[in-house]
Amino acid sequence: MIFDTHAHYDDARFDEDREALLKSMREHGIGHIINVGAEMKGCRNTVSLVKKYPFLYGAVGVHPDGAPEFDEACIEELRQMAGEERIIAIGEIGLDYAYMDELSPEEAERTKEIQKKCFAMQLALARELRYPVFIHSRDAAADTMEMMRKHTETAKTEGSFRGGIIHCYAYSPEMAEEYVKMGYVLGIGGVVTFKNAKKLPEVVERIPLTSLVLETDSPYLAPVPHRGERNDSTMLSLVAAKIAELKGITAEEVIAVTEANANRLLGLE
Repeated sequence: MIFDTHAHYDDARFDEDREALLKSMREHGIGHIINVGAEMKGCRNTVSLVKKYPFLYGAVGVHPDGAPEFDEACIEELRQMAGEERIIAIGEIGLDYAYMDELSPEEAERTKEIQKKCFAMQLALARELRYPVFIHSRDAAADTMEMMRKHTETAKTEGSFRGGIIHCYAYSPEMAEEYVKMGYVLGIGGVVTFKNAKKLPEVVERIPLTSLVLETDSPYLAPVPHRGERNDSTMLSLVAAKIAELKGITAEEVIAVTEANANRLLGLE
């Protein structure tokens, strides 16, 4: 069955029909979903949500947008939430430099340093807990790779390495290969169906299926022909079909292998 490794069903856009939608997942071929926290409130809601639905698991972490308010108290609360039922990863965490050109050079540099500190603290928590990480990286390829190399090296030395998912992968095929060599898998979602997605189809063609997982980022990034609509896990069949087309295999094989990849990564086998 389809395994959606990254969704945000705690988002307000699901308030009107969340229960009915989630209850319909199995009939649409969805086996498991990871609900991913992006800020502290979202993490708290994720902890509550996964207790209601046996096929849901959760990840807790603070997105780089929340870095300015992130402190030791947040780390302590994340540590506690990570011990809750069916919370199995730290994420989504990382770096996002998308709007740095709107800031002064000094402010941009200061913002980057704040994000790096927040990211480093949460990577350290993942090593402490021996949890996989879900990585958000936007317009921050070099800095993310540098920090992930350090995290990976430290975790492997300590014996705490659990891998993780590079969420919504958007960089070069060469960098993708480097992440795979380090022991990570790539999250592939609706973007692969977009006409303006130039690098991602090549990434999907080059990277072995055993290093890919499916994700929606619901309610964002709905695949074609639903681009611009609210996304949900039932649309992942369109993503699987596109990956199958790029690799010259069946959608059924894509679904089976990516499900096995997610189960293996997250220790759910």
